[in-house]
Order: sequence, then C-alpha cells, then structure tokens
Amino acid sequence: ASDPPPYTVVNGESEVPLLFLCEHSGKAVPAALGGLGIAEADLNDHIGWDIGAAGVTRHLAEMFNATAVLATYSRLVIDSNRPLGHPGSMPEESDARRIPGNIGLSPEDRRARQEACFWPYHRMAARHRVRLAARQEPVLVFVHSFTPQMADGSPRPWEIGILWDEDERLAKPMLDHLAGVLGERVGDNQPYSGKGGTGYSAQVHAKETGLPHVMLEVRNDLIRDDAGQKHWAEVLAAALRACPDVRRVIA
Repeated sequence: ASDPPPYTVVNGESEVPLLFLCEHSGKAVPAALGGLGIAEADLNDHIGWDIGAAGVTRHLAEMFNATAVLATYSRLVIDSNRPLGHPGSMPEESDARRIPGNIGLSPEDRRARQEACFWPYHRMAARHRVRLAARQEPVLVFVHSFTPQMADGSPRPWEIGILWDEDERLAKPMLDHLAGVLGERVGDNQPYSGKGGTGYSAQVHAKETGLPHVMLEVRNDLIRDDAGQKHWAEVLAAALRACPDVRRVIA
C-alpha cells in the first residue's frame, strides 16, 4: 500500500496531439523487493534511472501544454523500454554491478513485476495515444538521458542525441535545426543508434502505429538540476517547433 503508482501523468486532459513518454524517469523500488539488494547510491546512479529525464519531460509538457506519461519504477525492477524476455528486462547485472534481487527470479516473480509496473505504464501510454488520435494524428516524443562517458571511460562529446530508425519526419528537421545551434555537439543516432527497432516503447507506440516520432537523449551531467533541465527542454522545444508535424499539432 505504501508503493507509489506505476506512472505519473502530466496534463492528462490536454487536447494537444503531442505525447511525451519517459520510460526511465523514476528510480522507485517496490517495498517487497527490499531495494533489490543494491546500495542506494547505485540506485541513484544511471543504472537505476535516466538522471534528469523526468524534469526535461515535465518542462516540455508544460511548454507545449501537452500530455506526458512517466514511469515510476526503476529500470532495474523492470525496464519499460525493453521487450519482456530481453536480458535487460530484469537484469542480473548492470554496468558490471550485480543486482542480487534479480538473480534467480521465478516465472511468477517476473509476471508479478510485469503486471505491477510494466503493463500499467504501457496501458496508460496507449490510452493517451488513442485519446489524442481521436482528435488528429498525434506526434510522440520519447525522452531519455545518457552518461558523459562510454563504458571504457572515453568521453561522449554530444550534448543531445536524436535517435531514429525509418521515420525521419521529426529527426531530420530537428537535426538540421540543432546543427545550427550545437554543431557537432548534436548526435545523429549517437550515442546510441535508433536503427533496427531500438526501444520497445517507440516500436510499440509509434512505429507499429505509423505515428511521427523521435527519441531524444540528453547528456545527464547537463540536466542534474532544474535549471539545466529547463534550459535543455527549451533547446529541444525550439528544435521540435522546427518540425512541420509538430507545428501541425500545436497550431
């Protein structure tokens, strides 16, 4: 009873056909899981959540008066952006750190997490997607953050990454806009690639439904406080307004 709900909805009554989704916004762990057997410092680190992504998402939703759905629970409990059955869905290890609470899970354990955390978030995301689509074709934006260094310690020079697969309706105008603002500090499918169906949420909610969409990544050292989150939300909002599909839905 003390556990928080599996998602938070911002501007849930908005009729603007623009939906922001943030799968790794939270770091909560259900009380029954005993903190997964890891240190709180690890849970607060990037392995537990996308640092700063929730704040950026909330600011974007406020700037556009649009709906956002944010997942509450840590991706170490269950990753809302991985298919069920994927090794990273309930990882036994993350960034070379063992997750004792995920070792030896039974099928019943896995189903319990799916029903408590994974499916409620995706059902709510789908509910708002369908609600907005009744008005006109909505645009979907997925918000994440990334670490300043790669696994080998080498620096990542990008400040923002635009991830996309086959749909360039948002990605191309955003990249064109940001190239003039950030130059080489914007990554085209960097630091991760959106090709090949990367990201369960984008695959299910956008690609399979044919909706215009883009996945955004912001380097997390830039968004660790509200001022940084607001600043980079403003940068991203300006880039989104450069997209014809976004201008269509906010007109």
